[in-house]
Amino acid sequence: MKIFALISLVGAAATVVNALPVVVNNRTSFAVPLTRNPHFQPNAQAQIAKLNHRYPGLNVLAASSGRIPLINVHPDLEYYGPVSVGTPPQSFKLNFDTGSSDIWFPSNTCNTTACKKHTRFDATQSLTYQKDGRKWNVGYGDGSTASGFLGSDMVDVGGIQVRQTIGLATAESAQFGSSPDDGLFGLGFNTLESVRGVKTFLDNAIAADLLAQPVVSVFLPSERLFNGKGGEYLFGGIDLSKFTGSLTYVPVTRKGYWQVAIEDTLYNGQSLGQGAEGIIDTGTTLVILDEAAAKAIHEKIEGALHDDRVGWVVPCSVRSDTTNRVSFSMGGGAFHVPLADLAYQEVGSGYCYSGIQGGKYGLWILGDVFIKNNYCVFSQTARPSIGIAPLAVN
Repeated sequence: MKIFALISLVGAAATVVNALPVVVNNRTSFAVPLTRNPHFQPNAQAQIAKLNHRYPGLNVLAASSGRIPLINVHPDLEYYGPVSVGTPPQSFKLNFDTGSSDIWFPSNTCNTTACKKHTRFDATQSLTYQKDGRKWNVGYGDGSTASGFLGSDMVDVGGIQVRQTIGLATAESAQFGSSPDDGLFGLGFNTLESVRGVKTFLDNAIAADLLAQPVVSVFLPSERLFNGKGGEYLFGGIDLSKFTGSLTYVPVTRKGYWQVAIEDTLYNGQSLGQGAEGIIDTGTTLVILDEAAAKAIHEKIEGALHDDRVGWVVPCSVRSDTTNRVSFSMGGGAFHVPLADLAYQEVGSGYCYSGIQGGKYGLWILGDVFIKNNYCVFSQTARPSIGIAPLAVN
């Protein structure tokens, strides 16, 4: 389940595709293809509730249930990729998330209704499974929960295979039943692991020298630019065809989340005098700033307004505006989000819930609204950084 964005998912059928090898410096990296969920129905309230829980101290406004009728709109997509676990392999559809670090999915010993709607891992059928015994649990802002125990087995991501500690859920709350994916694949640093001392998949793959480069490159295509197709997480390599110009590497200022210094916010190239520490997070749909920065941006957008019950809204007509843009300055470069991608979800009367929202917390979050416009390379070297460049659009 995508932690922040996607709780109201219905009836998606999985499409499993083969990973594509990419040769980098005479070594092979592997791209993990993503599957688009065409039946996703966005729910801004549930998403904001999860975000507030995920980052304690953040307080993002959201409408109460039923207060404003929401229309299920596109493009608003969920992406997940195939991951194999065990010997012989058992396949799972997992969401890749740079804002968390656990890998988890249901055990076949889980008999809740939600678990039964997903692929469940049968440890007795894996020749390489090893018991761990430690307990594991996770909870989300909408009240959904999962709990169980840790185990260890071979995890294969696009052909890269390591022995990995995994969370096996023995209980899932009912909310998970509507999600098309089976669980989560965390790509954050190991300090975010729910159980102390567990190493991440990237830790283990790098230690085993399985990656040509210690990176994961992320391409999340929007419906607007790419019809929502062709997305991938590339482990161990960088696909030069996916971006224009050169990557600007922004140093990570604190390991845990992929946290960086956002030096300034700009509107059409003009400084708004707003900056902060922030994270680049594939597990968050929106861009979340402090209230002063959100206000400074929306004051530049004709017709935008703030509702105390809802938050920031923009005229839905900005969906056709690819000229005006919001930019974030990092590492000496400026990276853009056009107004067209701010019209996130219709709320009525010609207004849309904005893809940029404010909160009462210093740590900013650049989620998929940002990433779907910029290729991001998460580089886990001794001095970690994030390489960013604008997406190449044919």
